[in-house]
Amino acid sequence: MTEFGCQSEIAPIKKLLLKHPRDAFINKDNVSKQWKDLNYFGCPDFLKAIEEYDQFIELFGQFGIEILYLPQHNNTGLDSIYTHDPALISNKGAILCNMGKTQRKGEPKAMGEFLTENGIPVFGKITGNGRLEGGDIVWLDERTVAVGQGYRSNGTGIRQLKQLLGDIVDEVIPVPLPHWKGPDDVFHLMSIISPIDHNLALVYSPLMPVPFRQWLIKRGITLLEVPVSEYGSMGFNVLAVAPRKCIMLSGNPETKAILERAGAEVWTYEGKEISVKGAGGVTCLTRPLLRR
Repeated sequence: MTEFGCQSEIAPIKKLLLKHPRDAFINKDNVSKQWKDLNYFGCPDFLKAIEEYDQFIELFGQFGIEILYLPQHNNTGLDSIYTHDPALISNKGAILCNMGKTQRKGEPKAMGEFLTENGIPVFGKITGNGRLEGGDIVWLDERTVAVGQGYRSNGTGIRQLKQLLGDIVDEVIPVPLPHWKGPDDVFHLMSIISPIDHNLALVYSPLMPVPFRQWLIKRGITLLEVPVSEYGSMGFNVLAVAPRKCIMLSGNPETKAILERAGAEVWTYEGKEISVKGAGGVTCLTRPLLRR
């Protein structure tokens, strides 16, 4: 049985699931056919996306992270490059999500097949009218998980998740999300919070529900504020590969400086093709399989 378990957003990543644009985008013609329907901000350049992604992968080498790659699948599209969303990896195994974005409906099953083949059990899935995407799920500690409730994840999906997790968690906290840019926008709970350490998180307070923000502060978590000027360039989207060791999209110098003043080490990557056009940052591109 493969080692797995990710009930943390900041414990050192040991194993990571990615999908290369060669297998998600497939070719230039495929990209041209899909990008508008998926509400991308522009058509990704296939060859430049491959170049960006190869440089992105190199960042993980210094941390000794084992990388698994999802293969091509007939029932997935360009968005399958964002491996964070189709499944949750708990200490008990995987829970397959039920995507709020219609064009991504085939991704959970495809990922579930791959996980099972690689020794990670799938012990549950969100079904029926339940909707849940990985970007709405944030582990605040190993037994406390916050879940955004908005256009991508709904109350039924959150209730199903709570039932599936059972006694391996103490608390599942629904966090109502704002309308913001509407149902076609990519807006998750991770659009307003990125945990950096056990007691430190990067947040965008203008879109954060007051009760949730107050709850974090009461819990003793210091909140670092993303500048308004860098929200649109995904300054909020930061992956902690270990406590205070972070990767983020380039082009956010103020946010990078804020993190560094708080004692974090920060690495950046160029992501015009793989992140900006599809509105998916580093957390979206990665699905940690094992943190410890």
